Amino acid sequence: MLARVFITSLASLAIVPAAAAGVQWGRCADDFGAVLPVDCGRVSVPLDYTAPKDNEPLSLELLRSPALNKPIKGSILLNFGGPGLPCRDSLAAAAAVLHMFTGGNYHLVTFDPRGTGSTIPFVCVNTDMEKLAMMLDYALVPRAHEREGLGRFWARGKILTEQCGRRQNQTGELIGTAFTARDMASVADALGEDGLIRYWGLSYGTTLGATLVSMFPDKVDKVVLDGVQNPHEYYHAYARDTEEWSDSDEEFSHIFKHCAATPSKCALAREGVTAAELEQSVWDLLERLKYYPVTAGDNIIDRRLVSVFLVASLYNYKSWPTLARVLDMLIHGPVDVAFLIKALALDDAQIPGETLDAEMAAEQALAGIHCGDRAARAGSLDALMPTLRTLANVSRVLDGIPGGINIPCAQWTFQPKERYGGDFQVESRRPVLIVGNTWDGLTPLRSAHNVSSGFKGSVVLEVNGYGHASLGLPSACSLRHARAYWQNGTVPVPGTVCKVDAPPFTDITWDDVLRDIDAEETLTEDGEDDDVNLELRKRREAASLDKAAQLLNEKARNMFRWRI
Repeated sequence: MLARVFITSLASLAIVPAAAAGVQWGRCADDFGAVLPVDCGRVSVPLDYTAPKDNEPLSLELLRSPALNKPIKGSILLNFGGPGLPCRDSLAAAAAVLHMFTGGNYHLVTFDPRGTGSTIPFVCVNTDMEKLAMMLDYALVPRAHEREGLGRFWARGKILTEQCGRRQNQTGELIGTAFTARDMASVADALGEDGLIRYWGLSYGTTLGATLVSMFPDKVDKVVLDGVQNPHEYYHAYARDTEEWSDSDEEFSHIFKHCAATPSKCALAREGVTAAELEQSVWDLLERLKYYPVTAGDNIIDRRLVSVFLVASLYNYKSWPTLARVLDMLIHGPVDVAFLIKALALDDAQIPGETLDAEMAAEQALAGIHCGDRAARAGSLDALMPTLRTLANVSRVLDGIPGGINIPCAQWTFQPKERYGGDFQVESRRPVLIVGNTWDGLTPLRSAHNVSSGFKGSVVLEVNGYGHASLGLPSACSLRHARAYWQNGTVPVPGTVCKVDAPPFTDITWDDVLRDIDAEETLTEDGEDDDVNLELRKRREAASLDKAAQLLNEKARNMFRWRI
């Protein structure tokens, strides 16, 4: 098989224009519950960019959130992370906060990447029994020291690899990140604007973005990467998580520092109890739950469930008051069963059902895309073990979990038709704006600087707050810098650090920050009302900015449950 598969060089592939310039936009058959108006269109691209004239086309279903005010400056293409997550529903949910950051005079456009949603979905597990078997094994991913359990999970990874080999033999070669980057370029051509790519990527979307910039440095215009992965690890390491998780313990400890400092807002706080003592009480709880799980209704609350809940809190610091209340109930009592079930998302469990199918589809797409992209494959559990032990030592809050995706990837049989093999050292048409939070337990600030070091002229904007990517951090400073970049191409002075205007365990929201900006800046430089702020104020009841940011974090948390 490997003899007939080749990894193409970038020079050998031309950019293939989409079938027709100018997308025909119309009403969406499914608007994904969008809170702002959306429209839909289609673009035809090559299914296989290595042989664009010899194969059938691939239809990409686009979703667009039209610009809120004029003059319209073009379109921004977006990817919200994963890999393995569709994107159209994310744009439908988050358009309000995204328009706020751009200034409102760009169309926002996305599509489900290859392998996800409506775009050649990569699904290998078909029957209810297969789904149940996979779900049960993935629900109990063993720790790095649990050698017997790792052996069983290695076998589960082999089964998934073989199922995908039998059922997705052709699709598996066509869904990698390099082809999705080429799809972005094709869509930019089809939009009938200036042919340049304006792109905004979050989480894995930053790896896609870094690949896009590196493949097409002369074709990209403005690019924002927020919540940055290390793309070198993504493509070339046995596990991409070594750097990703490196700041997770520090962010976790800060939860208890803010809790102790704001006792009236934090249910776990106790008079005279230090932050370190509060944190230790949580470690003690986890140790107790290991041997003595508790019940809530018909649900079991054990160490693993609480561990996943703890890590999920690293995505969005606005979840910390709920986290504190859950921990207080489990440590001190009494337990409000209804609250606990809702907070831990136990009321969403469906076996089988729509929620389970969606999450399992995301897991399979994650394997298809990321395992194909990963050039380094251990091939045996013994060869992978040193990496799993390293991961176990990177982060205590990750609970020694080796990363469920790493074991299937070590055995993956597909090679993509194209994999980016460069060094991410380029100079693009415009400087790239790279955004990272000071404390991001899933994509640390050092990864933002890592990527910036290879992109000449790029600047890292540090947002002095907590969580995964900056959209959930109300900050007038970060908003002004983002708008300046999208409006004028202006990047911040290197070393700029933005204050967050909503400290942890407070009730300050993006709506509050936007209102304060309106009060301070009644007129813009040209003497006109700030139309995007005005438009968002008109729609505020339907388009809560904080809710939009929260929905993005919920999708990321759902993916995390499978990644570990």
